[in-house]
Amino acid sequence: MKSKFSRLMAGFAVAITAAIGCAVAAWPLTAGATLKPGDPAPDFTAQASLGGNVYEYSLADALKKGPVVLYFYPAAFTKGCTIEAHAFAEAVDQYKAEGATVIGVSHDNIDTLKRFSVSECRSKFPVAADANSKIIRSYDASMPMKSSMANRVSYVIAPDGKVIYEYTSLSPDQHVANTLQALRDWNTKHKAQ
Repeated sequence: MKSKFSRLMAGFAVAITAAIGCAVAAWPLTAGATLKPGDPAPDFTAQASLGGNVYEYSLADALKKGPVVLYFYPAAFTKGCTIEAHAFAEAVDQYKAEGATVIGVSHDNIDTLKRFSVSECRSKFPVAADANSKIIRSYDASMPMKSSMANRVSYVIAPDGKVIYEYTSLSPDQHVANTLQALRDWNTKHKAQ
């Protein structure tokens, strides 16, 4: 039979463990040291897939054509990332109307992204492989609790290579609407000048 003290200590240990678990679960996954508007966007090249075809994506080359929406996502074929990929795919024509292109980046390997680019991105925009998380880290887009994995972060980058908008949320719901609005605002401002 356990002593009263042993039962009390066991209960205390359970309470502490539960409190730590709640604190970890409540960790603000939307917080972080992401790049802010006005910051230079780190240049990168990476293997990417568009419609299952692999090629070398260059941010510098894409920016020569206009603004770039660069979005980071945790992992291909997960529920939130699939929802987000579908939303970006459905909005590609709206991005084109604003003179912008879209690129998604995750730590997935290129073989996984070849399939993801066809099925979930619907062959509408490329996704780049960042298996060593170098791009993710350069954009301060790491998941707080797992630095090799990307958080859900979207950037809009102007042709001059400067970040004009940043949005971080694990929910995939507002990334498309927010980046489209940022592009519209930027285009309105630049047409007025």
